[in-house]
Amino acid sequence: MTGPSNSPRGERAPQPGVTWEQHLTRTETVIDDDAPDPAPLNRKTRRALARATRRTK
Repeated sequence: MTGPSNSPRGERAPQPGVTWEQHLTRTETVIDDDAPDPAPLNRKTRRALARATRRTK
């Protein structure tokens, strides 16, 4: 007969980097009024934005 399925298992070290805390920070960039327009978004980004817009409706 085997032990219960919830028998405790030995601890093992987590994968490297899993225990690190990650802090996401937002950065703002100041753009001059006379600066040229930024480059247009690529197809992958446009599709992702459209998909996100459809999901929020």
